[in-house]
Amino acid sequence: MSDKQQEIKITFPEKNQAGIYSNNSVVGHSGEEFILDFLLVTPPAGRVNARVIISPAHAKRLFKALGENLAQYEKMFGKIKPTQIPPGDIKVQ
Repeated sequence: MSDKQQEIKITFPEKNQAGIYSNNSVVGHSGEEFILDFLLVTPPAGRVNARVIISPAHAKRLFKALGENLAQYEKMFGKIKPTQIPPGDIKVQ
């Protein structure tokens, strides 16, 4: 086995470059995967803007990366103030 790191080239399709806004999310899991639904909720309704399905190992890496980035953000811009969770039960159909 080689100790060289392999360079991986990633393409970024133009249609994805604008991103998708989400102001809420729903997370579920099974024994094999985590399902992340990113929602745009504007009461009285909402919609799923994106669904991302990831492995448990990737979920752990994502959790770590989000924690590190939140810490860096708060160091630069100050503590993030918690906001009120929107009332009601959000269920993805």
